[in-house]
This record gives sequence, structure tokens and C-alpha cells, in this order.
Amino acid sequence: MKKFRIYLLVALSACVLSSCLDKFPQDEIPAGNAITTIEDANQAVIGIYNAWMNGALYSGYLTLLPDIQADLAYAVNGYTNTYGDVWRWEILATNSQITSVYGALYNVIGRCNFLLANADKVRDNVYNDEDFDRLQQYCGEAYFARALAYSELIKLFCKAYDSDEMAQHELGVVLRKEYYSNDSLKRATLKESYDFVLEDLERAEDCLQLTEEEEKDATLTFYGSPYFSIYTVYALRSRVALYMKDYENAIKYSTLLIESGQFLLSSASTKYTDMPDYITMTNKPVSYYEYMWRYNLSTETIWEVGFTTTSYGGALGSIFFNWDFQSYKPDYVPAQWVFGLYASNDLRYGATFTSATTGHSHGLTWPLLSKYWGNQELFDAAQLIHVCEPQVFRLSEQYLIRAEAYAQKETPDYAKASKDIAELREARYSSGASASLTADNAMDIIEEERVKELYMEGFRLQDLKRWHKGFERTPQDQSLSNGSSLKIEADNPLFVWPIPQHELESPGANILPNESNK
Repeated sequence: MKKFRIYLLVALSACVLSSCLDKFPQDEIPAGNAITTIEDANQAVIGIYNAWMNGALYSGYLTLLPDIQADLAYAVNGYTNTYGDVWRWEILATNSQITSVYGALYNVIGRCNFLLANADKVRDNVYNDEDFDRLQQYCGEAYFARALAYSELIKLFCKAYDSDEMAQHELGVVLRKEYYSNDSLKRATLKESYDFVLEDLERAEDCLQLTEEEEKDATLTFYGSPYFSIYTVYALRSRVALYMKDYENAIKYSTLLIESGQFLLSSASTKYTDMPDYITMTNKPVSYYEYMWRYNLSTETIWEVGFTTTSYGGALGSIFFNWDFQSYKPDYVPAQWVFGLYASNDLRYGATFTSATTGHSHGLTWPLLSKYWGNQELFDAAQLIHVCEPQVFRLSEQYLIRAEAYAQKETPDYAKASKDIAELREARYSSGASASLTADNAMDIIEEERVKELYMEGFRLQDLKRWHKGFERTPQDQSLSNGSSLKIEADNPLFVWPIPQHELESPGANILPNESNK
């Protein structure tokens, strides 16, 4: 079974449809003449990968909006009002960005359904083991992509999963399991929705399993890959298990990744090379950890959305810089309280933030989010500003998942949770990386570590929701008054995004709204 995809990605146009849940994709071959050969299947999988480049997903709204909505960044005076309604918690069912996220995820699902619906036709035309293995690989990638898309929909548009019993009575998402289906559009339960994700992950695991020869092949490497593999299956399974409070499986799958030998945390203390810093306009030594953000290449990256100079998605760093080659006029700057979480020996701070004077009329000087300045290779080759390849799964998250699972399981193991936090810190600290988690402090330490490690990567709103915690913003220098003093109580309905209005009103739909729709 091939584990490295060498086929070039080609851009596919986005679909504009009356409903996000209509059959996808309309830019494919007419269904009667659809996928019949292994090369047709290959093109369909290329389309699935390209769908993840959409700026509404990991290179844009899906990553940024949850953290903008939470307490990690502040709008500054003079900002362009980008995402202003989300930051102010004035989120309506007609919000164009949220509607785009919803539609883009169902676009991925539709593409996956299209391939899987036609897999048997391809199988009938397969006459050798190599092509059979390729088809098996393609189906595994489709099952995984569908599971990932549904997991994101559930995370954003559903309540937190508190127990199996409660989840049987909470609203989930609309499950489109087949491409050729005229089923009425209605939401499954939260339990049914997560169960379907797990079923797809089991299918993906079967299809993407390594052979004995591949397991013994020391030349095979999977880090920094833009393609799905058995390891992306493990990564999502551990994340989903944590969100479902299935702590034993969270530990099981994160351990499979951590102990696989395929991935290694990037050191923030070991110098890799000297590179120019475009924020300070100086030359500076760059560690392996900093290189991960400057070139989006790292031994700890399990899957990233692959960009090229001619095929790429949104620009994650734009709202934090808005650089016009002369000055920076950010819409948002990091929250001051975040800076206080970093110990003096925590090298992530210097790699994540760089102080600069903005070009706003008030001349604010503030630490800007340098980790999203942009991929240096893309900038040097094509002057693409603030474009970063989203690193959707990293090994560091797996350490955080396992530490939380150890601390939260029925019989907590704080010693093992401490060891995981210490191992993560060892890769990030210059010295003194020890951690001592107890019943009294474990979740406080884990929460702080998740903020420091996963800052602005789209996790904060979901974390607060599943922990049933609110937050309060405190005004900081030049922060916009409208929103800087916002206080959000735990379980506010807008922790769950509203279902897009046009979906509720689409012909034949029977989709129930969320509390935030009302």
C-alpha cells in the first residue's frame, strides 16, 4: 500500500449551491460517467485534498474564529472590523464566515461520498494488486477526510459531549452518509454523530494500516506530510476520544503516536540556522521550533495542509499584521494575560511573539504573533504575505491530550500526566522543564499549557465549552472599547455556533436550530 502520494495537487473551483448539503461536487464528471478507473479515483482524492485548502477552513475561519471569539486576542483601535461581530459575540445565523465554514466542511463530505459511492465501479476495473492497494488507500483517505470534517462540524455546531446518556438527547449534525441519497435533511443526535465519526475512523484505520514490510522499512517517514496516513487516524481518534470524555481511548491512541518513533518534538533550544527576521529586520539564530513556523516543516507535524506558490488557501497571519511592505497595522494583537503564562525559561514566547511598533496612528508597540508571519519559502518565491501551511495535527497536542486524559480518568494518574507535561516542556524550555501535577492544580496547568502551545490554532473556544468555563476580557492598551470588557458566562448559547439560516430554510429541510439561532 503506498504511503506517499506523488500526484500533483490541482486547484478545483468552489461550489456555490442553494444548500450546503446538496450533492457534491458539481464540478465533477456527470454521475452516469463518474469514477470508473483508478486514475479517476486519484483525481477525486486530489479534489478532497484541495477542498481542505479553502480559506474558510484551516487556513482561515475554522482556525481563527474560535480563538478570536474567545479571550486570546484583542481588536485594536483602527482595526478594519474584520471578524468584529464574532469578537463582540454578535453572531447571527446569517454570518457569512460561519456559513462558509459550514459549507466548506460539507463540501469535503460530499467529495468523500462521491468517491466512496463509486469505489465499487473502480474495483470492477482493477486487475492487479498495486491498483487494488491504491484504491484501498484512496478509500481510507476519503473515510478519514469525512470523519475529520464531521468532527469539526460537531465541535463548532453542537454542545459539549458530557456523557453517552446526555448525548443521546442532544442535537448533533446532519449526517450525509451517501452521495446518492434523497433522505430528508435532519439532525442526528450528538451520540449518533460521534458514533459515525468513529465508524469512519475504524474504516480508515483498516484501509491505511501499514503492512509488515512498511513497518520494518526505516526509510519511510511520515512527519510533515500533506497526506493522510494511519497516524492521522490515531491523532483524530485521540482528539475525539478526549472530547467524548473517553479517556482510556484518548490515552491509547495518543500513546500509539507518541511511541511510534515517527515523530519528534521540535526543540526550541537547539539552533538550526541563522535567518532574517522580517519583523525586527535583523538576522537571528533560529531553533528547530521556530523553523517549524517559518517554513511549516517539522518532525512533530503529523498532517499539514500542503500549499504551493500556485495552489494555496487563506493567509492566517493577515489580521495580526496587515503588512503593506512598510508598516504593520494589525486588526488583533495577543491578549496581555497570555504573556504572563510563559516562564522566563520558556522559549516558546520568543518564537511566538515579537515586539514591534505598529503603523496605526496611535503607534502601539506590542508583541505581534510572529509564528503566523508567513511561510518564508512562499514569500521568497512568490511574495505571498502571511500565508502559512496549517499544521492541523502536531505531536505536542498528543502529549497534552494524554496528560489531560491521565488527569481526568476515573482513577487519575498524576505522575504520568506530570511526565507528559515535563516532556513537552523539555522540548520548549531552556532549562527547568519539570512539572508536578496534583488533584488541586492538574487542570489549571494543563489549561495554561494548552494556551501556550496551541495559541491561535483554533482550540480555545472548544476547550472552554467542554470544560464549562466562561471568561472575562479586561481592556488593554489601545484595545477597542466595544468588546474589551466582555464577560461571557459558562455555557453561553453562542459557544455553539448557529446553524446557517439558509440551511434551516432550504426546501425540504427539517433541520432544528441551535439555541444561538434564537
